[in-house]
Amino acid sequence: MRQPTGAAGTTGPPGILRGWFDALAVVLAGLAAMAAVAALGLWLAGADDLPEGGFPSVLAATVALAVGGSVELDGGEGDFASLGAGISAMPLSVSVAGAVVISEVFLRQLRHRAVAGGAELLGRAARTALLWLLALVLLALGAKHTFTVRIGPDLVQSIGSALGLTPEVGFHVDTPSTVGIGFAWLLLVLAATFAVSRRAPLPPALLRHQLAVRPAAFALWLVLLAYLAIGAAAGVITAIVHGNARQTLAVVLLALPDLVWLAFGLGLGAPWRGHLTGGLGLPVPKPLSDALHAPEGQQATVNLGTLTDQDTAAWWLLPLAAALLLAAAFLAAHRSPPTVRLWQHAVRFALATAVAVLLIGLWTRMDAQYGLSVLGVGLGKGGLGDLLGTVLGTDNPAAAFGNGSLTLRPSLPIAVPLAAAWGLTTGTLGALLASRTRHKGEVAEGER
Repeated sequence: MRQPTGAAGTTGPPGILRGWFDALAVVLAGLAAMAAVAALGLWLAGADDLPEGGFPSVLAATVALAVGGSVELDGGEGDFASLGAGISAMPLSVSVAGAVVISEVFLRQLRHRAVAGGAELLGRAARTALLWLLALVLLALGAKHTFTVRIGPDLVQSIGSALGLTPEVGFHVDTPSTVGIGFAWLLLVLAATFAVSRRAPLPPALLRHQLAVRPAAFALWLVLLAYLAIGAAAGVITAIVHGNARQTLAVVLLALPDLVWLAFGLGLGAPWRGHLTGGLGLPVPKPLSDALHAPEGQQATVNLGTLTDQDTAAWWLLPLAAALLLAAAFLAAHRSPPTVRLWQHAVRFALATAVAVLLIGLWTRMDAQYGLSVLGVGLGKGGLGDLLGTVLGTDNPAAAFGNGSLTLRPSLPIAVPLAAAWGLTTGTLGALLASRTRHKGEVAEGER
């Protein structure tokens, strides 16, 4: 009897080993892409000046944040100094880089397949997920460091040292949340890969469902990419015109999707709520920063109206979102078979738009707060302030003083149904426009 050759899909030892090597390639490629983008962004933000060799740890913490983890900061000097801080915000530029590379490498290993068995795909996904979990644990272990915080000019620092007031600030990644949410992040990336890409082979049982999902999912992905392209172009122009190239490019490489995908949701009329206090120095545009300021203990509402009160140019977010959604709906209908009915296009596109806004809302949530005090006096410049600013991609990390906090959360019960309504409307119009065009080689029903 002929023995297994070790090709993909065989059950012999060579095939199993090849499967593990494929999974390892997916994990390493994704982490390498995320680390490269994060390292460049952090360097542009000034992380190369972090004292005590803190750059690798901050890099690991940034990658952990990019998969949904959270960073906790603690330390102090007994009763004299204390610290309470934490960061939960996804640097989505890093997340997107990792997701795209993971998808590409995973699909490249299946590039010669038109159909794949369900057991094989589950096996590939399981091996990748297992190695990913191991990588997340190692990442969490490496994302910790301790800094000595300066409490003022040299004279004040010397007096503080003489009194024993030399607080040390440490940060570490919350391992359970990083591993748990990071695992869910990978599963979402793999699911999105098969939902969006026509190159992804499916089991025979799922082939009949692909045309109900892929055209709309791919079209919404193009909308998100269009926002990224527009935001990147605006960032380059800002860097050239205002001369703050390093800070602007740092924001682009760390947090561009956080801003432009938030703009997409706001353009649809979806509200976010939150508040901004203190001087975190985060890369938040001035209209958004002003809209987030609210009296102590109150939440500010951020929507198209409140942004326009700060800057009338914010109204352009509405026609931009409408135009891109309509173009996407037309593309989704044009890529679908002519047998699909108009109401089916509308419903599918509405569901895809609702899911996209739901994910955007979850990804753009931000929680960052800190407070360092010595004998009840707030402090902040240097050390902790720079650390917080660098990890979050601030364009001016040295501007952090005293206590500060930023909270930004979507109103999903309003945002998701609103997005579905937009998708239903544009899906209907897009299908009507697509019905007036023909796919190459098609003839009208009456001409057959």
